[in-house]
Amino acid sequence: MVAIYTKWRYLFTFLGIQLVVMALLSREGYQKRVSYFIRIFRKSDPTFGRNHTVTGGDVYANLSHLSKVNGNAEGVPYCPKTSPLISGPIHVRFPSGLRLEEVQRKNPLVVRGGHYRPPDCEARHKTAIVIPHRHREHHLKFLLYYLHPFLQRQQLQYGIYIIHQAGNYTFNRAKLMNAGFREVMREEDWDCVFFHDVDLIPEDDRNAYTCDSNPKHSAIAMDKFGYKLPYKMYFGGVSALTPLHYLKMNGFPNNYWGWGGEDDDIGARVSLSGMYIARPSVNIGRYKMIKHKLDQGNNINPKRFNMLAKTRQTWKLDGMNTAEYEIVSREYLPLYTNITVYIGTEAGLHPPPDDKVKERESP
Repeated sequence: MVAIYTKWRYLFTFLGIQLVVMALLSREGYQKRVSYFIRIFRKSDPTFGRNHTVTGGDVYANLSHLSKVNGNAEGVPYCPKTSPLISGPIHVRFPSGLRLEEVQRKNPLVVRGGHYRPPDCEARHKTAIVIPHRHREHHLKFLLYYLHPFLQRQQLQYGIYIIHQAGNYTFNRAKLMNAGFREVMREEDWDCVFFHDVDLIPEDDRNAYTCDSNPKHSAIAMDKFGYKLPYKMYFGGVSALTPLHYLKMNGFPNNYWGWGGEDDDIGARVSLSGMYIARPSVNIGRYKMIKHKLDQGNNINPKRFNMLAKTRQTWKLDGMNTAEYEIVSREYLPLYTNITVYIGTEAGLHPPPDDKVKERESP
């Protein structure tokens, strides 16, 4: 009897060791299965997911009682340091059939050019939102739908600016942001400028769209990356700088044509100029990305790694101090200001006639 018991004990021990080895060999798959079962069990727990968008509130809640102030608004008190309209997680979805007319109807206090100021108090912060853009109207309407009430709940004075790249030459996000910074500061004495990708929707209104004492990276937790920071120096998606920060780091690089590289160059500039990157917590700096394919005319930049290796030598020579562009048009639309700019090509803003460099048409 003892021999049989010992035999079974060795057998179970052997099987246990095999299971551990198999788990280690397929660690990623094992962790996914464990996570799956944990999610199943947690679905019955009413406290689980309170910080997740699936249980978040309507972004337009708490705004219906706001109305225009009659007459002169001088003498109104400053807004509270913490807005009473903030409520935390926001439920984000992308319904079909959304039209800009509906967004406009739901934001009656937004005035021409996409500007807003609180009707019943004096805003403590003035924030400009700069959105580099080309051929992304479908994404833009969703961003405007969520961003306007999101900013109103924070009791900010704000303006939304679309910086649209003219022509079909390769997209240059960073140079568009240089143009955007210069143009928005010409219009208003903004104390904070947010650089915002058109396909990212904030999921928590505690994520303050105000500047910090150092450059701030707000999009710390995107669903694209499993709501985690992909790497320490990442500075992409949504970032905020004061005019002083921007000039101190010489703005953004102008020579990153195509997708990739410019965010890391900008992150390096923050460090090289003697500053560091500030961030909200992972639970607050959450964003949902509107899924899409790589844009036409925005192919992966094959030179990005070689260019990044030279940032230490180039950041003072290439940036806001060398940004060249031309204004094509400026339109003050109901929900935003559209500034269309011509930023040239890798050969320059206006290459000489004998230059054989041809513009690469988008496929």
